[in-house]
Amino acid sequence: MATHHNHSHDGHDHDHNHEALDLVETDASGPETGGSAHAHSVWEKLGEYGPVSLSLALLLGGLALDQYAVDWFRDPWRFIWYLAAYLPVGWPVLRRAVANILKGNVFTEFFLMGVATIGAFAIREYPEGVAVMLFYTIGELFQDAAVLRARRSIKALLDVRPDTVTVLRNGKTVSTKAAQVKIGDIVQVKPGEKVGLDGKLRSETGSFDTAALTGESVPRTITRGEDVLAGMINRQTLVDMEVTTLYQDSKLSRILKLVQEATSRKARTQEFIARFAKIYTPIICALALLITVIPYFFVTEYRFQDWLYRGLVFLVIGCPCALVISIPLGYFGGIGAGSRQGILFKGSVFLDLITQVKTVVMDKTGTLTQGVFRVQEAKAETLSIRELTRLTASLESKSTHPVATAILTYAGTNEPLLPVENVEEIPGQGLKGVVGGKTVLAGNVKLLHNVNIPFDNALTAIPFTVVLVAVDGQFAGYFTIADEEKPDAAETVRQLHRMGLKTVMLSGDKSAVVQAVAAKVGVGEALGDLLPEDKVREVERLKRALSSNPKAKLAFVGDGVNDAPVVALADVGLAMGGLGSDATIETADVVIQTDQPAKIAVAIRIGKATRQIVWQNITLSLVVKAIVLLLGAGGLATMWEAVFADVGVALLAILNAVRVQNLKF
Repeated sequence: MATHHNHSHDGHDHDHNHEALDLVETDASGPETGGSAHAHSVWEKLGEYGPVSLSLALLLGGLALDQYAVDWFRDPWRFIWYLAAYLPVGWPVLRRAVANILKGNVFTEFFLMGVATIGAFAIREYPEGVAVMLFYTIGELFQDAAVLRARRSIKALLDVRPDTVTVLRNGKTVSTKAAQVKIGDIVQVKPGEKVGLDGKLRSETGSFDTAALTGESVPRTITRGEDVLAGMINRQTLVDMEVTTLYQDSKLSRILKLVQEATSRKARTQEFIARFAKIYTPIICALALLITVIPYFFVTEYRFQDWLYRGLVFLVIGCPCALVISIPLGYFGGIGAGSRQGILFKGSVFLDLITQVKTVVMDKTGTLTQGVFRVQEAKAETLSIRELTRLTASLESKSTHPVATAILTYAGTNEPLLPVENVEEIPGQGLKGVVGGKTVLAGNVKLLHNVNIPFDNALTAIPFTVVLVAVDGQFAGYFTIADEEKPDAAETVRQLHRMGLKTVMLSGDKSAVVQAVAAKVGVGEALGDLLPEDKVREVERLKRALSSNPKAKLAFVGDGVNDAPVVALADVGLAMGGLGSDATIETADVVIQTDQPAKIAVAIRIGKATRQIVWQNITLSLVVKAIVLLLGAGGLATMWEAVFADVGVALLAILNAVRVQNLKF
């Protein structure tokens, strides 16, 4: 808004994008009542556009009076008229210039604008003085509109966080602000309602739409004791959940906080431009002074007013607005474009870094695969499949291991489980117990070897997790269990290869399984049986391989707690943020909200598009400015050309920066 801009161009005061993000937080506090919100927006619009409209009307009126040489339109009335046109747009800028000077920060764009326009009034070039300020303020409004647009896509995240929740207290339901709910409170979620806090389900089962968090369109069934996250939508029946995290600590709130901080990590280009403006602005002021004074010693018919005008024109042209406005806006647009795709860049620096990635290292479980184990095949030897499944599922019901869950899911609820006694869990091997009067063993190869039960050795070559089952000392059959690839995993790897990137998969799963998945999705290099410290060692090795090219970067994509160290070690750490571990999300530089591997390629494309737009803006601003500065110094450019060079280029750069949000990725 023209009346309270927050962005001097010395690099200290440029916090437009922060202001925009801060507004996101304030908007979250809760909806206003319709009437007051409407009245508020009307006053806001008047505050924004009123001064500009008044100034424009008076300027056009003044130019018409000048054109028709109206008798009474001479000084002092002419001066008063144009002063009235100048103040609505000029006063806020002059106020900022003074405020910055008092802070010891003299050479800002506000100072340049102030000196140039007051100088124009001093030499009676009133319309030009008004035009410079007016078009500058219009440029600022355009910038605000662009920032607002980028902000809306980020603010959309907030709409998935309800303000109030229904709490059960003493058998009664009470509507309470989500921020006031305590850990341990029981919250009721109605069908179609959004979950306001993280918690554990207390009802037997519930169906939830997780699209807001993971981008997954298929509803997810959650059973008693499992996690329910803020932002999910309850699809079917009324459910109860116990709150496990405070409102401000929920996974969604933390991601929003990361969005708030996203613009504070500036890209190198941005930091360079801020430093450049600090040196460039005093030089422009000094040159403008020299253009005014030096000709006195060399020009025979020196006229101070003419050379002062040239100096003022030079000042206006030299203003570095286009550069300093459009570059942060370009990065801000990139962050906004990412958030619309469900990708959170935690700072513009990572938009730059991701364009330099040459090696993409990925975890397997939860990144390229769904992290949900399912029975792929069941084979019975001495019993029927039905009997084998019933006996194994009954024994596995005493374990919480993901493999046990997969067998229970495969068995379904059609057959009642048999009574189980004397259950013994043999670490790293499997289970032993008496099921329906029969001794059942279910586990890996080691388990059957240790009790000398013979089985077909060919089973050891199966590239999946194999659960071998023995009943009463005899091999009875087996189940193969595997984690399924995500639907877009293979296409993601193909896209990364098309970009000329090397792909590597590192996993703690057994090597045979890792190689099978790698072959299926097309990953270039794959290693299994890795502990977290092994992953760190491998990432360090891959980084050393890139060390000959200082611009080549390594990205690591993971989701589990054990991935946090390597995510931190990578040049660009990406986390699967929908249902990934908190530690990894905190450590990562880029968070993929949708849990889709395809977004890795999208994130790289957004980074490249943003960088291209930023460099287009730098080139456009510097080339046009250089040409018009030369024309201005030679007296061939007037204030009107100066206005175009300054505000026109700024507008073009802003429109170009906004373009990143409309690109298809």
